[in-house]
Amino acid sequence: MHINERNIILASKSPRRKELLENIGLKFSVKPADIEEIHRGKADFGDIVIDLAEQKGEAIKTLMLDDGMIIASDTIVVINNEILNKPDDRDHAFEMLRLLSGKVHSVFTSLYVYDGYKKATIKDFTETKVEFYPLTDEQIIDYLDTHEPFDKAGAYGIHGYGSKFIKKIDGCFFSVMGFPIPLFSQNMYKLGYNL
Repeated sequence: MHINERNIILASKSPRRKELLENIGLKFSVKPADIEEIHRGKADFGDIVIDLAEQKGEAIKTLMLDDGMIIASDTIVVINNEILNKPDDRDHAFEMLRLLSGKVHSVFTSLYVYDGYKKATIKDFTETKVEFYPLTDEQIIDYLDTHEPFDKAGAYGIHGYGSKFIKKIDGCFFSVMGFPIPLFSQNMYKLGYNL
C-alpha cells in the first residue's frame, strides 16, 4: 500500500518538517498541536524528545479519521548536559552561539507516528553530533542579523546561513534540520507502506 492512501496529519508548524516531508512526495495536512511543551520528568534526552513529540501527536488525535495517520516530531540541542531550546531574544541567541562555538553538541530529534489503520504506534529518535568551527563575536552578530536563529533550537539552522559554521556532522543531517527522514522511511517500510 502506498502511504499517500492514508489520511496523514503532520502535527507541527515547522516549515522545515513540512518541506522535508514534501521532498519525499508525502501528501498530508498540517495541524499544529496548540500545547505548551513540558518536559514531563523524563531523565534521558531521547525520552524527553520522544515525549515532546508524543504530546503533540496525542493533542490532535481527536481531529483524525479512524484510519488516518499522525506524524509528530521534536528537536532538542544539548551541550554540557544542558538543553538549548529556541532563544528568548537576540542576547540569548548570542549566548547560545558562543556556547556552541568550537565545540561538539548533540541534536536529538524524535519520531512519533500513530497509524489508526494498522493500530500501530512508533516512537523513536536519532542523536546526531555536530561540531562548530570557533566563531568570532562579529560572525555571531552577522548571523543574528539574518534573523535565522530566532525560531530554532540551539539558535542555528544547519540548512541556511548557519551551515557556514559546521565543521563536522556525525549522524543524520535531516534530523538536525528538523525531521529524521531516513528513520521515518525505514519505519514506514516495516509497517508495509511504499513511499
